[in-house]
Amino acid sequence: MTTPPQFDTALLDRPDLQRALAEHDFAAAFALIRKYGGLSQNKIASACQLTPGKVSTIIRGTHKVTSYDVIARIADGLRIPGHMLGLAQRPWESASAPHPPPTTAAHPAADGPWSPAATRERVARVTRNDLLMDRRTATRSLVGIAMGASLLDDVEEWLTPAPKGDGRRVGRLGTREVEQLEETARVMRQWDRRHGGGLRRRAVLGQLAEVADAAAEHQAEDIARRLYRVMADLAGTAASMAWDSGQQRDAQTYYRLALRSAHAGDDRALGANVLAGMARQMLHDHDRPQDALELVRMAQHGSRNVATPRVSAMLYTREAWCYASAGRVGAFRRAIDQASEALAEASPSIEEPYWIGYFGPSEVAGVAGNRLLTLARREPARFAEEASTAIRTAVEQRGPEGVKSRALDLAGLAECSWLLGDTRSALEQTHQAANAAEATQASQVRAKLMRLYPYTARYSTPEAREARDRLRALPSD
Repeated sequence: MTTPPQFDTALLDRPDLQRALAEHDFAAAFALIRKYGGLSQNKIASACQLTPGKVSTIIRGTHKVTSYDVIARIADGLRIPGHMLGLAQRPWESASAPHPPPTTAAHPAADGPWSPAATRERVARVTRNDLLMDRRTATRSLVGIAMGASLLDDVEEWLTPAPKGDGRRVGRLGTREVEQLEETARVMRQWDRRHGGGLRRRAVLGQLAEVADAAAEHQAEDIARRLYRVMADLAGTAASMAWDSGQQRDAQTYYRLALRSAHAGDDRALGANVLAGMARQMLHDHDRPQDALELVRMAQHGSRNVATPRVSAMLYTREAWCYASAGRVGAFRRAIDQASEALAEASPSIEEPYWIGYFGPSEVAGVAGNRLLTLARREPARFAEEASTAIRTAVEQRGPEGVKSRALDLAGLAECSWLLGDTRSALEQTHQAANAAEATQASQVRAKLMRLYPYTARYSTPEAREARDRLRALPSD
């Protein structure tokens, strides 16, 4: 829903404010908006879903905003057009408005030919550049990702047949060495699933660069194919870690490298999983359900002959998310039912890819509950109770390895209780969610927890103040 601007839009014509926004100097930007826009520190905080204390540290210059999520909240809360902050056009911007000037992209939308040689060369170049990038340059690379036709037209190449090797190369790596690389990729993926965040991302990038170097050497055809699959696995993990850290453009870059690597390794199921990750990014961070649905359908079509029950179920849940984001409740429910039916076909006799082993009834319940929560924010009387029941089921069924998912579920459960007016349960669950968040570095978890802050601000009881203090104490981006 579009809301009126928080201040006179003529203020955006000031050269000093334009310069501050372009440089992400939010200390100067907030000071100018306070002085000339008439917004108090508290109003800025409320609009941007930040705490007043956080806005105060930003204005004093003791905290620098580098997270994509926070920058996007500032743009949306204060109605600052995306191009002024280096973002894509925001969903609320009028379709009739002139197109914003293009942003400079470190990784352009078209990534060149879909050949194994081009893929490994690009993987090697991007990973080594990222490993050498200083923090200031990294901050500038957080924004601006491809969407719409510029993204979809390129990734559709994934549907073309994988190239065949000539079978004449002499191998330098053997089966044992490749198995060790595959095991390392599994361990690194588990890091991400358990804790989230980007603390170990450089280790993943270093390993990815090494595997790309190995793929560039002469290898037997079956060894080369397995190396590309390891590259896809590692690039997917790097993408997920970047996404968890709010580095949206880096996340998309590595998702696309993962998709190309899966194509070179002729692994359709893994490619479908990568496309599902790209769809999640479109849904969670950019409110692009149609783009996301195109990616999911591409994944379903491309993997139709190889997708196992768990992979099919996962793709149905991603499809359901697309429908919920578009407000298509009936289609959402049908896709959730299809996910449950597909999952019921899973059995020990069917070999599943290791990376989908986590996907079970708790994931279906978690997706259903959190998407119902999205609907409940608009119609709490209709959806909040159902959302709470589904999320509670997910929490009860989660295994100990799903630390990040459990924290997200607990935050969702707390919000359901706030929407239902169950203040006592809401406060208890807010503390539980904050406890769970301490075990993960994922910025997505902190962002979801901060959605609870406005609910606590409605109450002046000691318990509500304690919950607010607890949320303020969470590590910031």
